[in-house]
Amino acid sequence: MYVAMNRFKIALGKEQEFIDVWKSRETFLETVPGFKSFNLLQGITQLDHTLFASHSIWEDEQAFIDWTKSEAFRKAHANAGAGNRDLYLGPPKFEGFSSVL
Repeated sequence: MYVAMNRFKIALGKEQEFIDVWKSRETFLETVPGFKSFNLLQGITQLDHTLFASHSIWEDEQAFIDWTKSEAFRKAHANAGAGNRDLYLGPPKFEGFSSVL
């Protein structure tokens, strides 16, 4: 199993707008071999942002890598951030984890 996460710092007061972007976004994940599940997670609120994480589970790391090189990935990210730059305090931070137990 492989877990892929992107952490996002979202400007205060923009949380629902960020969630709505994800709700309306076509990800094409269900068509990708090795994809298992996806969740958008909301974390703690700090003085200047609220932390969110996109969390996807894959059969293995290679399935995730293949997704990042696929046409489905390009289509899903074609308009990422377009018109929504004011939501983010910096770029997302990627973290990937392979299951060891």
